[in-house]
Amino acid sequence: MTMNRSIKQIIKGMPATDGAGVELVRVIGQPALNMFDPFLLLDAFRSDNPDDYIAGFPPHPHRGFETVTYLLNGKMRHQDNAGHEGVIEAGGIQWMTAGKGIIHSEMPEQEDGLLEGFQLWVNLPADHKMDDPKYQEFNAAQIPLEIREGAQIRVISGTTSQGLSGPVTQPLTEPLYLDVTLAPNATLSESIAQNHNAFIYGITGQTQIQSRVVNRDELAILNQGSELEIQAGADGSRFLLISGQPLNEPVARGGPFVMNTQQQIKQAFSDYQSGRF
Repeated sequence: MTMNRSIKQIIKGMPATDGAGVELVRVIGQPALNMFDPFLLLDAFRSDNPDDYIAGFPPHPHRGFETVTYLLNGKMRHQDNAGHEGVIEAGGIQWMTAGKGIIHSEMPEQEDGLLEGFQLWVNLPADHKMDDPKYQEFNAAQIPLEIREGAQIRVISGTTSQGLSGPVTQPLTEPLYLDVTLAPNATLSESIAQNHNAFIYGITGQTQIQSRVVNRDELAILNQGSELEIQAGADGSRFLLISGQPLNEPVARGGPFVMNTQQQIKQAFSDYQSGRF
């Protein structure tokens, strides 16, 4: 039986700072939405004022989950303690599996201009939290673009209803990560796995699902269902459509570490302080 998804709740992000004082908006991981299994955090950043971002994110550790950095504008240099280094540019994605532990830095590769993008944290199941770290990195040219009437869809991960698959693969949570642009008043119909938790995040314009409107910088949690119909407003719209398989496991947090128990969090801090990352 086909069920159309509707909006369950609309969340507004709250101003926050992270790293060495980077100004951003925290959407998931704040009091109004602590997490949305398997998604632990969503930060949005958009500024053409270097004072808001130039200090970047100096070296810091992670364990037990994945960080997903998607840039719309600007450049960000990534380095880690395992010798991996690269630059994420506009339209590029870095999907980092922190696993058992990594220390990395993320620093703007620019001194002026617009820096805009997102960082999403995706949980890992208990039996994979101590996997070896790894990366999936793709530039804008490597992310396939699906063209439909009135719609352009950049497919980062998952597979669309038209059969186009993104380059990022993660069978543990089966994420769908789409960057969708709709022409004015255009309508998009898309399938989503029935058992996935899903949301959209407005980037520009207004987006309507059934009778409710999602504005720029708002996150809409979607009710369960297998189909989604979205209509753009008079000025068109751009939004992220993201879904994933919930893990339904206990979550213990400790700053940059996400495990299943507080004892595991204490062990993560001990391992980090003892140089075992």
